[in-house]
Amino acid sequence: MIAYAVRRLLIGIPVLIAASIFVFVIASLSGNPIDDMEARNPPVPLETRQLEAHRLGLDKPLHERYFNWLGNLILHGDFGQSTEKTLNIGDQLGDRLWVTLRLVFVAMLLAVLLAVVSGVLSAVKQYSKVDYGFTFGGFLALSIPSFWLALLLKEAGVAYNQSTGSQVFYTLGDQDYNHDSFDTWGKITDIAGHMVLPTISLTLITYAAWSRYQRSAMLEVLNSDYVRLARSKGLLRRQVMVRHALRTALIPLATITAVDIGGIFGGAVITETVFNWSGMGTYLLESVTRRDVNSLLGWLLVSGVVVILFNIVADLLYAVLDPRIRYE
Repeated sequence: MIAYAVRRLLIGIPVLIAASIFVFVIASLSGNPIDDMEARNPPVPLETRQLEAHRLGLDKPLHERYFNWLGNLILHGDFGQSTEKTLNIGDQLGDRLWVTLRLVFVAMLLAVLLAVVSGVLSAVKQYSKVDYGFTFGGFLALSIPSFWLALLLKEAGVAYNQSTGSQVFYTLGDQDYNHDSFDTWGKITDIAGHMVLPTISLTLITYAAWSRYQRSAMLEVLNSDYVRLARSKGLLRRQVMVRHALRTALIPLATITAVDIGGIFGGAVITETVFNWSGMGTYLLESVTRRDVNSLLGWLLVSGVVVILFNIVADLLYAVLDPRIRYE
């Protein structure tokens, strides 16, 4: 299993390189950050623009700029210069990745739990009121635009705070910035409080489709021969459902969860923007606005590694869920 994970990691390297080349070329051809300096009124002096172009490596050919970036990254762990002189790309990525990961991890965990519960209940009680209720709720969540749901939750939180005259829901930011005056428990509760509304938004958007996959997988397993055999042996219904049916039915959900991790990061961009979080989503938008190629490449690299790692974990879970699966 370890050898399999290492092979998957090695396969992911050329994928990341190919993606970085694509993003580098598209971002470089989409505009030059020096043009913004020239468009100012009054325009920035020519000598200053030339110095800035040299600092960013814009005075070199496209292919040389890319290989310089790749070489510095591999040899020195340097993500390159940002268009913002005071901005360290590596430090920014580290801080913002933690902000986004805690949102994505909690939202995914809640979405998986909701999907499993609703999917299993819908399958076990097929065509009942419970099934119709979960089906209606799932399709309703699927039909709601993510930005509208986030805005709706934010406005509801603001309205509730105003009606009660107290700060019950946090609607802006990922934490308070005066953490120096907080103790450890105060920091934890502050971060958790800011996560409530964004997590609800991202969870509802994510779980709806997963619950449909779980329902279909559970129905297929319940009608399989080995489940019928387990029932005929006189095993308790709970044992049949948990030990035989549910474990196998979780494999498709593990697959779709790994596939959707990239989409969840995309949903986090909208959620973080609405709630003004300083995470990977807002970092991406800020980089695009500044036409900051090196920051975009750093975002791509970190996000790509996270997606690849999640897919490897999902593949390894197959062997845990189904003993018949083995990686040689």
